[in-house]
Amino acid sequence: MNFLPNPLHPAVVHFPIVLLLVGAVVALAAIFVRKHGVPALAAGLLVLGAVGTWGAVESGESDGGLVENAAPQVNDLVDAHETWAKRTLAISVLAAFAAGGSMLTVRWPRTARTVAVVAALASVAAAYCVYETGHRGGALVYRHGAGIQLATSQPTPNPTAIREVNARDAD
Repeated sequence: MNFLPNPLHPAVVHFPIVLLLVGAVVALAAIFVRKHGVPALAAGLLVLGAVGTWGAVESGESDGGLVENAAPQVNDLVDAHETWAKRTLAISVLAAFAAGGSMLTVRWPRTARTVAVVAALASVAAAYCVYETGHRGGALVYRHGAGIQLATSQPTPNPTAIREVNARDAD
């Protein structure tokens, strides 16, 4: 018995979205609040967000066959979605490392705050990338029906086959 959803990608993508968006807010707060575990929370959220982003990118790669042989505009949108997803991954890894560095340099307050600013800027950039990636993914699903499987009682007829049958019947 398989307990993983199929397709996996839609189930996985929501975790890094939340983690990176909340991580960006906490990373901004960590610039000003250097105690009470705020830098550690920012680092933890951003590390988990980066790991989740990697999982989302990998599941998207493996589930990409669901939208093969689509219309050219859909393929272009899939490519743009994939490009933004990879940007999100790269920037979220940078944000995670910077937030971790900010947490580890707590003994040097100026350095820690400077690295916290880098972490915050990178996490805001990652949050923007999440927006762009999600916007394109949403367009794929809600505008073009990519990856949607409709439950029907009968198989959907092929429109080309119907036209051919109708043309033969007209002769």
